[in-house]
Amino acid sequence: MLVELKKLIEANPLFRDKLQFPNLKNSRLRTLINQSLNWQHQLCKNPRPNPDIKTLFVDHTCGQPNGARAPSPANNPLLGSLPKAGGFPNLGAHGPFQPTPAPVPTPLAGWMSNPATVNHPAVSGGAIGLGAPSIPAALKHPRTPPTNATVEYPSGESDHVSKRTRPMGISDEVNLPVNVLPVTFPGHSHGQPFNAPDDLPKTVSRTLNQGSSPMSMDFHPVQQTILLVGTNVGDIGLWEVGSRERLVLKNFKVWDLSVCSMPLQAALVKDPGVSVNRVIWSPDGSLFGVAYSRHIVQIYSYHGNDDVRQHLEIDAHVGGVNDIAFSHPNKQPCVITCGDDKSIKVWDAATGAKQYTFEGHEAPVYSVCPHYKENIQFIFSTALDGKIKAWLYDNLGSRVDYDAPGRWCTTMAYSADGTRLFSCGTSKEGESFIVEWNESEGAVKRTYQGFRKRSLGVVQFDTTKNRFLAAGDDFSIKFWDMDNVQLLTTVDADGGLPASPRIRFNKDGTLLAVSSNENGIKVLANTDGIRLLRTFETLSYDASRTSEAVAKPTINPISAAAAAATSAGLADRGVSVVAIAGMNGDVRNLGDVKPRITEESNDKSKIWKLTEINEPSQCRSLRLPENLRVTKISRLIYTNSGNAVLALASNAIHLLWKWQRSDRNSSGKATASVSPQLWQPPSGILMTNDVSETSPEEAVPCFALSKNDSYVMSASGGKISLFNMMTFKTMTTFMPPPPAATFLAFHPQDNNIIAIGMDDSTIQIYNVRVDEVKSKLKGHSKRITGLAFSHALNVLVSSGADAQLCVWNSDGWEKQKARYLQLPAGRAPAQSDTRVQFHQDQAHFLVVHETQLAIYETTKLDCVKQWVPRESAPISHATFSCDSQLVYASFLDATVCVFSAANLRLRCRINPSAYLPASVSSSNVQPLVIAAHPQEPHQFAMGLSDGGVHVFEPLESEGKWGVPPPVENGSASSVPATPVGASGSDQAQR
Repeated sequence: MLVELKKLIEANPLFRDKLQFPNLKNSRLRTLINQSLNWQHQLCKNPRPNPDIKTLFVDHTCGQPNGARAPSPANNPLLGSLPKAGGFPNLGAHGPFQPTPAPVPTPLAGWMSNPATVNHPAVSGGAIGLGAPSIPAALKHPRTPPTNATVEYPSGESDHVSKRTRPMGISDEVNLPVNVLPVTFPGHSHGQPFNAPDDLPKTVSRTLNQGSSPMSMDFHPVQQTILLVGTNVGDIGLWEVGSRERLVLKNFKVWDLSVCSMPLQAALVKDPGVSVNRVIWSPDGSLFGVAYSRHIVQIYSYHGNDDVRQHLEIDAHVGGVNDIAFSHPNKQPCVITCGDDKSIKVWDAATGAKQYTFEGHEAPVYSVCPHYKENIQFIFSTALDGKIKAWLYDNLGSRVDYDAPGRWCTTMAYSADGTRLFSCGTSKEGESFIVEWNESEGAVKRTYQGFRKRSLGVVQFDTTKNRFLAAGDDFSIKFWDMDNVQLLTTVDADGGLPASPRIRFNKDGTLLAVSSNENGIKVLANTDGIRLLRTFETLSYDASRTSEAVAKPTINPISAAAAAATSAGLADRGVSVVAIAGMNGDVRNLGDVKPRITEESNDKSKIWKLTEINEPSQCRSLRLPENLRVTKISRLIYTNSGNAVLALASNAIHLLWKWQRSDRNSSGKATASVSPQLWQPPSGILMTNDVSETSPEEAVPCFALSKNDSYVMSASGGKISLFNMMTFKTMTTFMPPPPAATFLAFHPQDNNIIAIGMDDSTIQIYNVRVDEVKSKLKGHSKRITGLAFSHALNVLVSSGADAQLCVWNSDGWEKQKARYLQLPAGRAPAQSDTRVQFHQDQAHFLVVHETQLAIYETTKLDCVKQWVPRESAPISHATFSCDSQLVYASFLDATVCVFSAANLRLRCRINPSAYLPASVSSSNVQPLVIAAHPQEPHQFAMGLSDGGVHVFEPLESEGKWGVPPPVENGSASSVPATPVGASGSDQAQR
């Protein structure tokens, strides 16, 4: 019609040579209609989650949806054509995901994934998630809280092509508000200037020889100096890059030839040569997959150091298996493969059972890219005819049919935050393309320039830090800024690279592995990467002695998994960004933690001085809006999104402060510069815990937040309550006292398992799905005051009012070690809370007691650093900053101290005069709890005994809390370097 209209206009003599017909995209009309409908829907008084379009001739309005408010849509072009809650599915057949009969659930985490200015929707009796029972059905068993088993989808946080998903469990989701456009994501080049050459790993720091030509490489997602390599002769290598040690070398062999298909057996007899096409780690690093050029994939389980075990062998495709990826549809870990037989298959990662087969490509399938948006899980696939298709986990066929530039070998990858889609392809003629896609229109948004005119081989690419693209081309590595099509820089890695080198970033983007000539691998590093490698290099001797001490074949379940992580040292800045188990029972992932400001090296000729903050003008502090019903704040936590603070008061009432998106706060994140709103749902109800017959003021309160901020589990001496964070409604209550719960922690790998510390000194491992206590752990003599999981080590650390620490294996729940705190002489309080929190390296943890701060190493339960205040008020609470580089501690004299976590040395002290009004005496108001922002390392919040909550940030001109004290007697980057007990000068600082 457009063409005919153009001809008609151009043929009219009145218009000839007077009008120029504009160039319009084929999808322009569809885009305008969608924008119009979305805008009309935003103006609805009662917008429904899934509006019904009857006609375009009158403005759209939604009928009354039984009083429930639903979120308004966000005009996100990335998601424009997904059927989504609060928006219209795209009209026509050109969107990536056309409306299908498959039900699309309304996400419970609506306020997480929608603009902050929209009221939270009430949750109707619809499905909790894809394939989940409805809420009323789930509540038929009165003591079993409904599980959020399928709503809490994995995050698209991984940097790499086929690693879109995160492991199951609370700790492994970073809930970026993915459908809000104005967000500046941490590390994103839009939001902050950067010196690209300094940020990129360009320095050749390691050269390894694999023995055969590397075809595919992948860094471990947690232990980020562990490199997995697959070669052209089918070999698998596992390297500890820091110490240059090859941990594992496995030659190709079929594990069980008898169960292989006849075509595979015949092919191997005819030609036994096999190449690796792809190696990849699972998101939690517990498994890795290998796709071979002949029929099969092999899945290994990894147990730390050199402990690699056979897990699954699958005869997956007829011909070559071209790609492999891990995914978690419906919370089930799966393996996705594609091959020469033109199909994509999905397998259960635990059993190897085939779950789906997707057919529709007309050529061999070259790559797969699983991802999710707005709780919709899907897989992009590319074939050798240049076709890109997209599949939901159903049997309804492809939703997409795009043409990839180059129309031959193409791979796809999302940026780390999951918001931008890229592809890299090479044509049969050798032309290479990297492009960014507009997903909603199936159109190329930008094409990056700088490739050699005729690439010699298929170009590989990777993304990192939401900022950079890299590709191996023309005997070098080429880098682009995602927002600039011009080539940023080129690195030749001191020469010796093949024409199209294979490349792979580690998760933090501090290391880049590059295949080189003569079977080599070069590892390039930036400043943080060099520091990371040096830490491993200097500690490798001690680590090797430690590992030799573990007799084989008996392997200590803790030390085996921890050996590499432990040797990284506490203060290593390049250490992996993984879960931090919070003091308040929260467990969060730090994939979106903003990069720290690089701290200047301390010249010893300068006189170091402790930073003292005495005046309100010396920092940014904000007292959150008051609530007169609250007497004191007992527990405090930031939501995982970083845009709200949740408090539990001593009277069993929860308070939620939310920051709105505004001109002064474009990100909508928590800040001390803009006051938030004390939020309540339209119903006006409060989240109030069940209380026992005794006064709630005397109870020990506790709570834990789900990873998508949808639910909070909480107790104040009575039953444990499960609240919906959008409606404040009590979903269910369970476990009536006695004994009463005193601490709650979600299992990081299984959202349905909760560790519940009790006031009778036991720890109950409770499965909410079956309403059953699976284990009862006994080892403490007084109430439990702290619990923290390490998913890297598979352990639970507990602490009690008896000042004892216990380490439990989280597989069988047997106690592995126990130790009492080293209390200062003459300081043995009868009953004082002891808190524990894991460092981001998952191998060390912080212990907080009124008499001390201490860092413990988990495997041996050794205290490697301790700070004891002398002649000062007791410590009330403390927490790691989100990047584990700082420790924030509050004291009962109302001061707050900031320590460098590397050596527990004081660097900044905030005195009460800086944040308390002159009319308030610090002897009457004490800080009771402290919480760290999940993405801003220099922001924390503090709850006071007068019911107030304060948010603190350094001045923008400063950007950080003080200056670290000078390092004495060598580097402070390794925790074990300093003996237990701080020096006298350290202790005198308080």
